[in-house]
Amino acid sequence: MCMKEFKLPNGFIVKPVLAIALAIGLLGAIGVFMTFFIVDQKEQGVILRFGKLNRLVDPGLNFKLPFGIEKSYLVPTQVVLKEEFGFRTLSSGNGSTQYSQNDFPNESSMLTGDLNIVNVEWIIQYRISDPVQWLFNVDNPIQTIRDISQSVVNQLIGDRAILDVIGAERANIEVHGQDMMNVLFEKYELGIRVTTLKLQNIVPPKGTVQNAFEDVNKAIQDRNRLINEGKQVYNEQVPKAKGESEAFIQEAKGYAIERTNKAEGDVARFINVLSEYKKNPEVTRTRLYFEMYENVFVKDEKIDLIDKNLKNFVPFKTLNDQTAGGSK
Repeated sequence: MCMKEFKLPNGFIVKPVLAIALAIGLLGAIGVFMTFFIVDQKEQGVILRFGKLNRLVDPGLNFKLPFGIEKSYLVPTQVVLKEEFGFRTLSSGNGSTQYSQNDFPNESSMLTGDLNIVNVEWIIQYRISDPVQWLFNVDNPIQTIRDISQSVVNQLIGDRAILDVIGAERANIEVHGQDMMNVLFEKYELGIRVTTLKLQNIVPPKGTVQNAFEDVNKAIQDRNRLINEGKQVYNEQVPKAKGESEAFIQEAKGYAIERTNKAEGDVARFINVLSEYKKNPEVTRTRLYFEMYENVFVKDEKIDLIDKNLKNFVPFKTLNDQTAGGSK
């Protein structure tokens, strides 16, 4: 059977063999184009064959079977993803960030444990830890993440008074909320891991209540500032006082050692004198007697010796200096 030739509108005649060769070449080119694909450094590839998981591929140049036999999905496993609640960021960069002017009360409005209404804005940051779970276990993983996050934060806010929410318990809410979310995400096998839960603005609804709330918040900030200033003064003065007290203690110890050594030396000297006195009491007594006179008389050159047995003695003042002065 002879295959007919094809005549194109421009008059060019195509032989059947050439047409088949062109078709095969075109299909081959399409097949090659569909076979190779590149996985970015921040991604991981998931390959399905006939709709069933076949393998995971790493960053770089990879290939798959064409024509729908294998299908690839690229998952950003090395990227920190973020969800915002109560506000939206429209654009950021060049040192400025633009936020949406719209409010989102269905996300931010919450009831505290002491029955006050408060608007809470927060973000969560997370990474995809299991790309297979992320792709196939939940139909809408983003919405599931948002629903779980809102539920957890609502619960934690509802367990606390409003002043605790904006003050001492704020950090605890962030820590406990992150842990609770990770437990739930693991339970539902979403394939993600929350790395950050950060509470942003926490304010009451606009109006008179907000003004009073801001006054209370300012008072709390002033209190915390004064506490920090007091701690700073404490940290400066206490070590200084301890250093001075330690110096006084060391000085007193040195003085005590000095006095002790002097006393021990005096005791040793007296013991030696006593030992010599016991050996020859008369000689020692006489020596001590003369030593005493020597110590006394050396202080004054003018000495009057008076016999204690004299009677009717009239005290007189020596006139040596006056006589010498008169003779001049």
